[in-house]
Amino acid sequence: MDYQWLKTFTLAAETLNFRKAAEKLMLSQPSVTVHIRLLEEQLGTKLFDRMNNRVTLTDAGKRFYPEALRLTDDVDATLNRMHAYTKGFRRNWIIAISPLMAETILPYLLRTFMERHPDVELSIRVEESELIEQLVDDGAVHLGISALDAKFKSIESIRIYEDPILFVMPTDPYDEESGPPIDLMDILQRNYLFTHHHPVFWDDLLFTLNKHVPGIRTMKVTQAHIVKKFIQEGLGVSFLPHSIVRRELIEGRLMQQHFDLFDLPSVSTYVLVKKKGELEEEFINQISSYYFG
Repeated sequence: MDYQWLKTFTLAAETLNFRKAAEKLMLSQPSVTVHIRLLEEQLGTKLFDRMNNRVTLTDAGKRFYPEALRLTDDVDATLNRMHAYTKGFRRNWIIAISPLMAETILPYLLRTFMERHPDVELSIRVEESELIEQLVDDGAVHLGISALDAKFKSIESIRIYEDPILFVMPTDPYDEESGPPIDLMDILQRNYLFTHHHPVFWDDLLFTLNKHVPGIRTMKVTQAHIVKKFIQEGLGVSFLPHSIVRRELIEGRLMQQHFDLFDLPSVSTYVLVKKKGELEEEFINQISSYYFG
């Protein structure tokens, strides 16, 4: 059964339009018609009904579609594996990483790991922390890095570091010695507070904050990198883990304000793993020794 016939059939089944299928495949429309006819002859059944310039799947076509999709997916996966092999990759290794961790780890840690293992095709899935444990348990990824501790008994959770939460605001033109004192209450009441870009601490923090500071205006922004951009543009303030803003603080793109209304929490980051092989062990050792402060 010809692979190209199957690709033509699946696209024609999805679009129900031979012209659109031809455009996506960069073929002529007569070629699409020929592929479908040859496939129908080989299967011994009609796959499409054609009436008044409209195309619909027959019952046989509807039944064959998932089979054709599975066959083409298998071929595509095999081709990808062979292409990776010819490029020197001998193993595929997949990790899931939370968007928060992607803000700190990718430029520094993964480069070293990749240099040590040029034969490993590394794939990164950026997923919300709430989803990562299930991906590890299902075997969809080899290892996860999450802001949430594991709940499943089958998953080993290794806490790799603890991160203090900082109150972060836009920079001002003053230095610490010559600048006027900053009124924390005024800053919180005058600016939007960006919230819920971390899955752990926000509900408790807001509850405590509202008891100390009346009239806070909040805006939910679920991605930390967007929050940092908004703060740099002077749109508001927020509470962020230190490792997320360390570079911006050093470079003077954000400013940390001393917060003394109450004790701020800290958050942890975890490696989640179900089966520890050689790569998993090495990666855990490497990330555990990395300094995120």
